[in-house]
This record gives sequence, structure tokens and C-alpha cells, in this order.
Amino acid sequence: MPNPIRRLALSNLAAQASEQVALAAAPLLAVLSLGADAAATGWLQAAQTLPFLLLALPAGLLADRASRLRLMIGAEALRAAALLAILVLAGTGHLGLVGLAALGALGAAGTVAQGVAAPAIVPALVPRAGLAAANRALELGRSLAFAAGPALGGALIGWLGAGPAYGLAIGLSLLAVAPLAGLREPPRAVLARRKPAAELREGIGFVLSHPLLRPILVTAVLFNTAWFVLQAGLVVHAVRNLGLSATGVGILLALFGAGMIAGALASSRLAARARLGALIATGPLAALLGSGLMLATTALPSPALAGAALFLFGAGPVLWTIHTTSLRQAVTPGAMLGRVSATVMTATYGARPLGAAIGAMLAARWGVEACLLASTLGFAAQAGVLLSSPAPGLRSLPQASAASPA
Repeated sequence: MPNPIRRLALSNLAAQASEQVALAAAPLLAVLSLGADAAATGWLQAAQTLPFLLLALPAGLLADRASRLRLMIGAEALRAAALLAILVLAGTGHLGLVGLAALGALGAAGTVAQGVAAPAIVPALVPRAGLAAANRALELGRSLAFAAGPALGGALIGWLGAGPAYGLAIGLSLLAVAPLAGLREPPRAVLARRKPAAELREGIGFVLSHPLLRPILVTAVLFNTAWFVLQAGLVVHAVRNLGLSATGVGILLALFGAGMIAGALASSRLAARARLGALIATGPLAALLGSGLMLATTALPSPALAGAALFLFGAGPVLWTIHTTSLRQAVTPGAMLGRVSATVMTATYGARPLGAAIGAMLAARWGVEACLLASTLGFAAQAGVLLSSPAPGLRSLPQASAASPA
């Protein structure tokens, strides 16, 4: 792996771990120290995800106008400052739910900026043939953070309180800056400044008019909607219908992270044996299979089936993320990478609260079984969209000049 990508991957691992520890710590701090109820923790979660909807497009515009490396360093500094403020206020007894939500949103703003800038800088650091390996390294770091971060954050709060958990998150965020400090960002051509709205329309229009990126975006939106419909009833289903304890639910959810790690580790071997289009199709098909297995647990209440489903939900979509990110980087003009990445982030994160709301309404009216059925229909739709597009037929990364609209 080239040294710049190794540095970027280490930074990404530390940044993602910081985010996951903090996300796990926030609701526990709210419940255990601030007396929050379920509604309050729901609003807290909403506050921490809102920046992904509101700030991704502005962050993408900034990533195309300014140094992407400095943007990532600034993002980590912002996240560390927000976490430090939470730690200080909690330690002095001055932290309330509103302050926790506001500072959590500020930290998430740093996550948004880092999430937009990192994939945008990759094509400047590696040759075209190295895109998949670079994205694999970044995705492996994210997978490890998703698998270990929440458990670590929860364990630290349970054993030692909120202080050590937030201290660890701050340390990880600062640690993410060190590898970036040794990177050199290749200079980019200085483009004429235009009105921000026109530049944003250009990035959105590029995605929506591209014959490969458009169906990939629609597939991702449908996947995220269906996934959060499933999430709305998953824990209740696991406890009431599958008979799992809190520990059992934790193990079940950990299989999702295990699947992510397995998919990222297997990616290089699979890429050497399969066409790009087949690897891209693996994600939607694995999700459809996983949803079918989860739906089957309504008739056959088997924790093993549910665990296999969550493993598939982790492994398949990681392959999808690695190879669709490489495709997006390959076909997008370098000057537009930030806005295109931000368009994808805004659409996919926007689908998450929609899916959660649909799941909540279905569960309230017809029970968790309705959530599982609706999510399966959603996963069938996302697989149908992708399989009817040109993407599964790709043998390798297309040239930007051939794949991009004029």
C-alpha cells in the first residue's frame, strides 16, 4: 500500500473509532447522568445525524474549492473541541441535554467534512489502478471502528463513567491528525469561482444525469430506507420473538460488524477473480438474501438465521461501498469530487430518517413483522434497480471521458 494511503487509512481508522465511541457514549451519558427518557434520546440521535443532511453539500463545495487535506485536519480539530467541551461541562455539572445535543451536532459536522474530503482526495494520492485498494483500506478501518467502537464506548462508561469514554474519543480524534500532517496534497488547478448554488447544481446534476452513478445512487437510497425500516423493529423482534437477552442482542448486532470486516478483508481476493460489475451487484443481492433470512425468522424463530442475515448485511454492502466509491472516483472530474461525494452522502443519509419513520409507523400499527416484510420489499426494489442498470455489466473501471456526460 502506498505510504500516503497508509497514512490516510490510519487517520480514517482513528477518526471513525472516535466517532463510534462518542456515538455510543452520548445516549448512555444522557440516560445515566441526565435522566433522559426514550423520547429525549431519540431527539439526541436526530441532532447528531442532522448535520449529514444539512452540511454535506456545503462541505462538498468547500472540498472542491479549498485544500481537502486542511479540511480533514480542521474537521478533526472541530470534533475534538466539541468532545472536550462535553467532557468539561459534564465534569463540572453544567451539561444538559440541549448542550449535549448541540455539541454532538458540532462534532458530527466535523465527521461530515472528513467524510466528504477523504474520498475526494484519494484519486490525487494513488494511480487509477490503485483506487480499489485505497478504498478497501479506508473501508476496513471504518469496519473495525463500527465493530469495536460502540462496544468499547459502552464498556468504558459502564466500568469507569463518561469521562474515560470521552477522553478516549478525544485522544483518537487528535491521533487522526498526526498521519495527515505528513501528507502532501498535490496541487489542483485553480478554477473560476461561481455562485455556490450553480456549483452545487453542477455536482447534483452530474450524479443524476450519469448512466452509472444515477442507478447506484437510487440503489443506495432504497437500501438505506429499507435498512432503517428493519432497524426500527429489529431489537424488539430479537427480544420478544427470538428470545434473546441483552447480551444475546449485543452478540447478534456484533455479527453485522464482523460481516463488514470479513467483506473488507475478502475484497482484494474477490477483485482478482470477479468482474467489477459482479462485485458491485454483490451488495444489493447479499442484502436481499439477508432480508429474506430475517423475514424467515418470523416463521422459524432462529437466532442463527438472524445472525447469518446480519453478517450478510455487513459483508455484501462493504464490497458495494469499496467498488462503487472507486467507480465514482474514476468517472468524476477531479474538480467535482467533493460535490459529487456530498450529493451521495446527502441522499443516503436523508433516506435514514425516512426509513426509521416508516418502520416506526408500521411497527405501531401492525407489529415488527410488518417492518421485516416491508424491509424485504425495499431490498428487493434496490436489487431490481441495480440489476437493471449498466453497472453489473462492467468488467473494469470505465474511463472518465467515456462514462461521463458531456
